[in-house]
Amino acid sequence: MKKLIAGNWKLNGSFDMTNEFDQAMADCADHVEWLICPPAPYIVNIENTARGAQDCSTNDNGAYTGEISAAMLSDIGCDYCIVGHSERRANHSETNEMVREKAEQLLVNNITAIICVGETLDQREAGQANVVVTDQIKNSMPAMATADNVVIAYEPVWAIGTGKAATVNDVTTMHAMIRDLLKSTLDTGAEMRILYGGSVKPSNASELLNLDNVDGALIGGASLKIEDFLVIGNAVNS
Repeated sequence: MKKLIAGNWKLNGSFDMTNEFDQAMADCADHVEWLICPPAPYIVNIENTARGAQDCSTNDNGAYTGEISAAMLSDIGCDYCIVGHSERRANHSETNEMVREKAEQLLVNNITAIICVGETLDQREAGQANVVVTDQIKNSMPAMATADNVVIAYEPVWAIGTGKAATVNDVTTMHAMIRDLLKSTLDTGAEMRILYGGSVKPSNASELLNLDNVDGALIGGASLKIEDFLVIGNAVNS
């Protein structure tokens, strides 16, 4: 399975930017799988990479103003959807159970769920990183999860948008722990992709993306510049 290079644009972008970006991706190398997750109004503009959403509802329909269902995302050709990003866990009080419900909605609608996990700085300094991440994975993962329909994205909260990045040892150790956990709980755990996120940029991409058990990246700020995004993806050994 190819490594996944996913761009999370968050609350950024425009119609013109999405079109320009998509055109630039038309001839990009195919040694990795490219994914762009723009704000919801621009998802349909993505043609030359996989299409992704940044969130979905726990509900399939009904009186839920402002929400977008997994069925609707499927209807516009979404391939992936991020759930449980630390910003949603913190800013919208999303629990592991809510994340699991969202992921279940995605899987029912044939969309691959990218389930985000990661510890805060306080939790890491208290020696709780492994416990926190283990709890998030176990309680956010749908029962129907397989390597074909779920991706895990490890994003240390203290390294998102701060300019800080986990060390090679931090990433290697955590990803190995996650791999062992997946293998012990899922028949296909050895093949499930584990992405690293948290200030991934051109200067550290090669070092991070070619580590054992790092099967791609979930990229924030650097995914807003086409040049940086391509450099990161091309840093993967083909």
